[in-house]
Amino acid sequence: MNKPYIICHMVASINGKILTENWEHPQKVKQYSALYNKIHEDYHTQGWILGRVSLEKDFYEGAKAELIQPTNTMSRAPFIGDKTAKSFAVTVDTKGKLAWDTNEIGGDHIIAVLTEDVSDDYLYYLQRKKISYVFAGKKEVDIKKALHHLITLFPIKQLMLEGGSILNGTFLNEGLIDEFSVLIVPIADGTPNTPTVFEITKQAGKGKAALLKLAGVEKLAGDVVWLRYVLK
Repeated sequence: MNKPYIICHMVASINGKILTENWEHPQKVKQYSALYNKIHEDYHTQGWILGRVSLEKDFYEGAKAELIQPTNTMSRAPFIGDKTAKSFAVTVDTKGKLAWDTNEIGGDHIIAVLTEDVSDDYLYYLQRKKISYVFAGKKEVDIKKALHHLITLFPIKQLMLEGGSILNGTFLNEGLIDEFSVLIVPIADGTPNTPTVFEITKQAGKGKAALLKLAGVEKLAGDVVWLRYVLK
């Protein structure tokens, strides 16, 4: 299928846990984040993608969506808010719940992946903010359709998938990940019922296990190990 090259880039404990708030070592977590961000930049992708919950947790600053009912019915066609943008922050926001102060995150133009079930007033809000959006399904997001839009409508050849666990699991289950980049930090996290790198919803049924090929191993500062795999 026609899609960007997908790199899943994550930081995890030795047993795959990804909720850093549980690690209780703020200085160490700050160090791990710096290593993670450096590798993110070194990949030189054209964009990164997060689910709504992860994006709210890491980037939400209390903005409120100013919803105004448009005069006309809004079409369910893609909207490009900045035709000059070269780097992108993609969010999967099924029902249209995120609010924004601007149309970028750290210089990366925002693209919302929506379903056709989203309200007209939210689409009008995104257009007024000059935030791009695409549709990928009627009520549930079709990730393959979303990726087709991203590579067709925007200059995105490589996209970095950065969690959460359900979004990662969806990509894995659909066979859409081309490369894994995982920073294994020297922490064993025994917290029960917390997210791991890949998870799927009960509705998705039995998850798929992907066979990988080791592409690189590197020891980094602070006893962190950087593992890279590609799909066989």
